[in-house]
Amino acid sequence: MVYGSAMYEILKSSTFDTWLRSLRDRDAKARIEVRIRRLSLGNPGQFRSLKDGINELKIDHGPGYRVYYTFKGKTLILLLCGGDKSSQVKDIRLATEIAACWET
Repeated sequence: MVYGSAMYEILKSSTFDTWLRSLRDRDAKARIEVRIRRLSLGNPGQFRSLKDGINELKIDHGPGYRVYYTFKGKTLILLLCGGDKSSQVKDIRLATEIAACWET
């Protein structure tokens, strides 16, 4: 067994990257980055499966941050977009659209 080696490669959409960079709360950014690292190691923590292969990481901090992602093949995770509890419905729709664009 190899320790410290990622199980999954993480790819960020430009939408996700822009959202993460726009966060002003440095503590929130750090918590989100830790969760992404854990996700790459196969330990997503608190999450739920949505429709069409979209998953939602729940970060219990501030307004309830969310990170939406999908798997591509067996070794790639695509981070689609992010948001918080207040924009959840809109963010899920956006994540679904981004995932559909990556399919084509």
